[in-house]
Amino acid sequence: MWIDCQQNTDEWLDMRAGKVTGSAIGKIMANYGKSFGEPAKKLAVDIAVERITGKRITTNDYKNSHMERGHEEEPIARMLYEDMFFVDVGNGGFYDNGKTGCSPDGLVLDDGVIEIKSVIATTHYATIERGSFDPSYKWQCYFNLRESGRKWIDFISYCSSYPKKTNIYVDRIEKCDIVEEMKMIEKRLEEFEKLVEEVSSRITKN
Repeated sequence: MWIDCQQNTDEWLDMRAGKVTGSAIGKIMANYGKSFGEPAKKLAVDIAVERITGKRITTNDYKNSHMERGHEEEPIARMLYEDMFFVDVGNGGFYDNGKTGCSPDGLVLDDGVIEIKSVIATTHYATIERGSFDPSYKWQCYFNLRESGRKWIDFISYCSSYPKKTNIYVDRIEKCDIVEEMKMIEKRLEEFEKLVEEVSSRITKN
């Protein structure tokens, strides 16, 4: 179910409570094929508590320079993307799929979503040299495709320090090209859900 809301609002934060979201999927997919690491275990506790209480335990108070830059520059990157591809980007909102959900940075046409990363010069350079999206955000991009049900996602790297026409780099990921990765996500989510249920059981018994 898609909900028309704005990111980083209290409403948006409440919707995410008790769910695995795109920003957290990397913790779950880490060490794939092995036991969950500490970040995933801590996430399981947070999700379990939120599901039991029906309230979020996370806040929107924490910010750092990278996050603030991203919030300030995201609209600029979106505008450049629209001009580059002659499209209008709609509000990403929130896809609520029960125990999972995602907040794409925008909706494009009927089949696409975007993920914008405002980065420093060296990170942008590495992405251009690589000729593909930043692998640090691989699982987030894949997960957003899974949750949104859309066919492709454009990963957008934006660097305000770069000269015009080189300050934005776009790489498209097609869902049809990541079938095996989607299966990996499904398997790992099943394993993670069992972990959350185990944690919830311990909490309620105490």
